[in-house]
Amino acid sequence: MISKQINPVMKKFILAILLSISINGFAQLIQVGPQFSSNITSVVTDDFSSKSSGTGIGVAGFARVNLLLFYGQAEFGYGKNKFSVSQTGIGETDYELSGTDASLIAGYKILPLGKMGNLRVFVGYNWKHYSDIKASNNLNLIAFEQDNSSILGGVGVDVWRLTFDVRYLAGLSDIDASGRELKTGVTNFSLGFKFL
Repeated sequence: MISKQINPVMKKFILAILLSISINGFAQLIQVGPQFSSNITSVVTDDFSSKSSGTGIGVAGFARVNLLLFYGQAEFGYGKNKFSVSQTGIGETDYELSGTDASLIAGYKILPLGKMGNLRVFVGYNWKHYSDIKASNNLNLIAFEQDNSSILGGVGVDVWRLTFDVRYLAGLSDIDASGRELKTGVTNFSLGFKFL
C-alpha cells in the first residue's frame, strides 16, 4: 500500500526534474530578444566630388540557435541610415534612408566562458528595403533602388544576458538607379538582451 502511494509521487518528482532539465537545455539552445543599434554609413562612389558619413539608429529582434561552439542567428528590424554627397559648384545633399532590415549570421565562439558569456566572431548576409527616402534639397538628387544587399563580418561579446556586436556591412548592390555607381559601407554597433 505504501509503495503504491510512493510510486505516483516519485513519478511526479522525476517528471519535474526532467522538465526542469529540458527547459534549461532549450534555453541554452535557443535564445531570443530585442536589439538596439547605432550605425555610421558612408558611400563608395566615384561620381561625387565629396562624401561624408552620417549616423543612424535601428531596432530589431533576434533569434539565436547555439550548437556547441557554433551558432546561427537571424535578425529582423527597422533602421535608418544617413550620409551626404556633394558635387563641386553644386552643393551638398544629406540623405536619410529608412526601412526594414534582415540579417542571417553564422558565428563561432572563440572564447566560451560558460554562463558568464563568450567572445564571438561571425559573418553573414544583410538585406535592406528602403521604404522612406528623404533628401535635404534638390541639388544632388539620386534615383535610389529600394533594395540593398550586403555581406557582413564582425566580433561580439556576451556577458550574462547582454550581447554587444561590432560589425561592418559592405554593400553589394548599386543603389543608384540612374546608372552611376553608389554602394554603402556601414559600421554598426548593437546592444541586445537575451530573454532566454
